[in-house]
Amino acid sequence: MKSSCAYLLAAVALFGCASSRTYFTDAQVIGPYTPAVKVGDFLYVSGQIAMKPGTSELAADEIESQTRQVFENIKAILSKAGYALSDVIQCTVYLKDMNDYAKMNQIYGSYFTQGRFPTRTTVEVSNLPRNARIEITAVACKAH
Repeated sequence: MKSSCAYLLAAVALFGCASSRTYFTDAQVIGPYTPAVKVGDFLYVSGQIAMKPGTSELAADEIESQTRQVFENIKAILSKAGYALSDVIQCTVYLKDMNDYAKMNQIYGSYFTQGRFPTRTTVEVSNLPRNARIEITAVACKAH
């Protein structure tokens, strides 16, 4: 049975990666990475910090403003790829201070439909680019 499962997982991995890839590169980045990559029906959105569009400045210092700006940045990338927040199935949240968790959670929850939240992992990290307080990655899936 184990070998059957291994073959099945290998086939899924192989065929999933064999899908065509589309790179969405028109969002502002601060390093050598792509803002989003579409593979099959999945869109992988790179970690977003609270940079104001068209600038290298962060939104205000408090976690609420930064969380809102991160989601606006994610929404813009999703939209350019033909996706919406309702298509997001998984997020990873990186917080510089876990004491910001409750405030972040309140804003985070307002961007999704009650009862249809994506899966999520939240971790505290020692630092983030540009000294941001939060960074969020997302994976979206849209059946065509």
